[in-house]
Order: sequence, then structure tokens, then C-alpha cells
Amino acid sequence: MNFGVGTVSGKAANQMDWGVNNAFKTFKDMEPKSVMDMAVIPMDPVDIGLGSSEKGNAISTVKPRKKTMTSVYLKFFETAADGKSRRCKFCGQSYSIATATGNLGRHLSNRHPGYDKSGDVVANSTPQPITVAKKPPSQGKAPHVDYDHLNWLLIKWLILASLPPSTLEEKWLANSYKFLNPSIQLWPSDQYRAVFLEVFRSMQEDIRASLVQRVLLDICHIPYPCGGAEIYHSLSEVLKMYNIENRVLSCTHDNSQSAIHACHSFKEDLDRQKAGPFCFIPCAARTLSLIIDDGLRTTKPIISKIREFVLGLNASSELSEDFVRLTTACQEGSWKFPLDASARWSGNYQMLDIVRKAGKSMDAVIMKYKETLGSRMLLSSAEKNAVSLVHEYLEPFYKTTNNICTNKVPTIGLVLFFMDHISEMIAACRETRHYPDWLKNSAEDMAKKARSYNNQVCNIFTYMTAILDPRIKVELIPESLNSENFLEEARTHFIRNYSTSHFPSMTGGYGAQEIEDGGSVSFAEEIARKKRRASMSSATDELTQYLSEPPAPIPTDVLEWWKVNSTRYPRLSVMARDFLAVQATSLAPEEIFCGKGDEIVRQRFCMPHNSTQSLLCIRSWILGGMKLKFKSTEIDYERLMELATNAASDNGPVGPEKKQK
Repeated sequence: MNFGVGTVSGKAANQMDWGVNNAFKTFKDMEPKSVMDMAVIPMDPVDIGLGSSEKGNAISTVKPRKKTMTSVYLKFFETAADGKSRRCKFCGQSYSIATATGNLGRHLSNRHPGYDKSGDVVANSTPQPITVAKKPPSQGKAPHVDYDHLNWLLIKWLILASLPPSTLEEKWLANSYKFLNPSIQLWPSDQYRAVFLEVFRSMQEDIRASLVQRVLLDICHIPYPCGGAEIYHSLSEVLKMYNIENRVLSCTHDNSQSAIHACHSFKEDLDRQKAGPFCFIPCAARTLSLIIDDGLRTTKPIISKIREFVLGLNASSELSEDFVRLTTACQEGSWKFPLDASARWSGNYQMLDIVRKAGKSMDAVIMKYKETLGSRMLLSSAEKNAVSLVHEYLEPFYKTTNNICTNKVPTIGLVLFFMDHISEMIAACRETRHYPDWLKNSAEDMAKKARSYNNQVCNIFTYMTAILDPRIKVELIPESLNSENFLEEARTHFIRNYSTSHFPSMTGGYGAQEIEDGGSVSFAEEIARKKRRASMSSATDELTQYLSEPPAPIPTDVLEWWKVNSTRYPRLSVMARDFLAVQATSLAPEEIFCGKGDEIVRQRFCMPHNSTQSLLCIRSWILGGMKLKFKSTEIDYERLMELATNAASDNGPVGPEKKQK
């Protein structure tokens, strides 16, 4: 659920965020083929050599009378009253009176095969109407095509492609279906909307019953003026609907003042109810994007010129081929087209990268196509030097964002680790003599934003979340967050909320299964279990043992690590499950840093308000593994595809031996 507020997480690992996937499908193989075969005139298949029969044999015994070419062709055409044209008696096609008879013969052969066997059919000078030869009923049951199946397949296409129901009202899409089969009837768009709403309600009930995974809760329209009060009200309504308003641990907002005010109000509400701890943190990806924008500030005009050149390369295969040939010859790297020319960070860095790594090839292409591209795209030495400095300075930032975007679980601990590295890079720029004053001034502004973020995330909640990341622990936690007081508070929280009272099976005797087995536990095993229970009598032992071990390698899958080690740390693993649900970003990082974000924004703005909630929520739930349901009935799409395949097979083109008048 994205309110512009961000991500809400809690002990059930609930999250509000956008889900994205631009998965488009074609229904070429899903649609039943036409049950009709068309012929130009009624004909006997034997007469045109498509088979043999008694009639055919009888005809073959009589030698036909040889006719002149003129009499054969002109017989099937009638001359107009003015004597200037001839018209085909079959289809009405007109030809000049001077048209060679050979051309008339080719018309008959191509358009009306079997014309010379038609006999009396053409005796009437009136053009014959097009007739349709239908597939005769088979001996078995005639295949039944249920076009509701097609509509349900279209439902899934619209959902996965995030397209509004009005898409199916497009005239030429409907004409395409009519071309395949004139009897196809698509639902009106209002019916599609009604189905979407019913599917949304049905699947929402399943979400409410099983809040044990990362899942999109809702997408809400924030009423005008879209301030903190309106965001808070929408947020509260959704949480109440799912009965989790008292189980929220944190909220990751989008750094806007309205979102911060909404989070303040929500925290005050929870504090009055004494519902438990709650914190809210800014989105790390948005913060990092603002920091990088400060670093790019001076070179933005230069980047615009480079982007104009890149757009020209993307638009012309001739230019792009020349560029690739030159970069290969000059050993200036390998470039895959189309190049990223978006205004996001990934596109901006691509512009810097081209000048830094393929500057000679860029200049050569511009000079060669000077009349097309214009000389304004050529960069001066000062501009190239500025690009080189900014590229060198921001390269660690690009590597950082790339790691955050590609990481399976960008936890708070990992993001704080990267943000600490960013702060170090900014400090190094400010202190070195290598960089010019204009870049140092940009670094000053970048440092202010980094300090503001660090101040907002410096609290006991983010500390506990960070140390429960087995890759980070205490060793790699930022210095600003590393405090003995925080460590003691974490121990206190662990003992108070994850004590032995939460695990009665560990403090008592044998389990139910052991009793059912007749208490068949060896004497040695009994002693071993007593020692294990004694070793876990102090809740802090698990935390102490966990922190005493070295951090896991950075590529480690955090969730898998805790799954494997849950038997070693039964209490701490439950705490980790709760706190690792705290999100470092309010939406997927690639939506902020990569060109994919532009596609998602365009798609959302094209979607009408009355379809946005149901379509995007259902899409997210399906991609998360849930089954599409309508009025509590699961829609079996595998079965629908089987039916579509069978219908296409049964209604395929009719063989020659089955054609009839």
C-alpha cells in the first residue's frame, strides 16, 4: 500500500509498497479459431481435383471439347453498356476493354479456381454472392466454445500488464478479435471493472486471514489537500481494516513533511493507547537520490548535451553502428543499445560514463554527422574535465546504488552500512586538494543531507534492526549508531519481549510427541536436554552468543541464514523476524535510481482512479503467489488454457475431404 507515506512493517512483516512488473502477454495461442471456412462460390470438391469420387471418375472418361482461349475467358466476363470495360461475373471486378485475355485468365485462376467447371453457375450475368461453407457437424459432440473463458484470460492479461479495462474498448483490438471469429463477444468495460472489484474483495479476505508474509495491503487515494491529517486518516483506516493497528513496529516514509506529520500523529495515537514501541524513518533511497543530485548540480547542463547525443544514437541504427565500430577500434569499451538516456541516476551516470570512457568515439561521430547532429554537442576541454572529475567522485555512489538495487533483501543494517560509506566519500572530497571548489561546495550540501538522515535513523529501533543482520552485527554498524547504551537497551527489550514465557515448550518437560512415544528418551538424552534448558535459562545468552561470532559474508541471504540458525537461537530468531521487517526504503530502490521508474510512473498516471486500487493490488498479490479468486472461487487458469487449446484444435481448418456446400 503506497500512500506516499512509505512502508509499514510490524510483527507480521506487513508492508506497504508498490509492486511492479511489466509483464505483457499475447493471446494468439489462447483464442479459439474460427469454426468457419470461406469459399468464393459453392463448389464440388471433386470437380477441382481435391479428391476422387464416382462422379469424378465419370467425368474423367469424357474428353472435354477444346475451346479457344478467348471463348474460355470471356465467357466469365460481361461487357459494360458503354463498351469500355468488362466485369467479372463472379466477383464484379472491372477491367478495361483493352485488357489482354491472358490477364483475365490469371484473374480467374487466382481468384476463382475451378471456374471452368462451374457450368451453369455463371449462366446468370449477375455477380454471385460470397457464400460460406460451414464445418459439418462431426459424429461426436460438437465442440462448445465458451467465450467467458476468453474474457477471464483477458482479465489476467489486464492485471499482469497493469492496463485499465478501457483498453478493451479500443476499436481495432475488438476488430482483431472479430477477424478471428465474428461470434466473439467481449464484456463491456463496466463488467470488467465489476469483476476486478469482486476479485479484489475476495482476495482481500485471504490477505486479512494470513498476514504472515511481505504483502501489499492497499493503495489509497489521498483526498485534497493531501496533507498530514489526510495521510494519517487513510493509513489508520487500512490498518484497522486488517486489525493490525496495534501491531505496527515501524513506518518508512517518503521524506515529505506531510508524511512526517502523519507518522507523528500515528505515534502519538499509539503512545496514548500504550500499544507498544513504534518508530518512523526516512526512505534511504530517496535521501541518497537527493544527495547525488547535489553532486550532479554543476554538470547538469553538460549532461543534457550528452543526453541529446545519446538520444540521437538510440534513434539511428546508422549512428549507433558507427559508434560501436569506433569504440571497438579505439578500445573504448563495449556498448549495448539502446543506451539508458533516462533522467534518473542510472541514466545520468551513463552520460558521464560515455564521455569518460568513449570520448574520442563520441567526438568522431558528432564530427561525421555534423549536419545532422550539429556542432553544439561537442564538449569543450573544460566540460570534459568537469565530467571526468564528477565521474571519478560519484563512481562509488553508483556502485552503492547498484548494490542496493540488486540485493535481495536490502535491510536497514546493510543500507546503513552503505550510507556510512557514502558519508566517508563525501568527507574525503571536502578534505582533499584534488577537487575544485565548485565540487567541494556540492559536497558540503551533500554532507548536510547525509547528516540529517543519520540523525533521523539514530535510535534504538534501527540499532536493533542493524545488529540482527548477521552480516553487520556490531562490527560493521556505523560509528554514529554504535553505543553501549543502545546495546543495553537492546538486551532489555529482548528479555522483556522475548523471554522464556513466550516459549513454554522449552521450559517444561518432554513434548507431547515424546509422551506419545512412551517417554522413550535415553538417560543420556535426558541429561543433555536438562543441560540445554539450563544453558538457555538466561535470555541474554542467545544475544551474547550471537554477537560474539564474526559477521557472515555480505552476499549471505539474511532470511535463509536465520531459517538455518533458528534452532540455535530460537528466541532471537523470533525477534529477528520482527525487526528485519523494518524497511530501509519506502519503495523498490530501482524505481528511484533506474529508468524503470519512469515506465512505472507513466503507467500509473495512465490508469484511471476507479481501476488503480483493484488492478495494482490484485497484480501484486498474484505475483506474490496468491491465486485469483472470484466470489471465493479460485479461477483455474491452467484449466482455462487447456480448454482454449482444445477449442483451437477442434475448430481448426477443415480438411479438403470434409468440405461441403
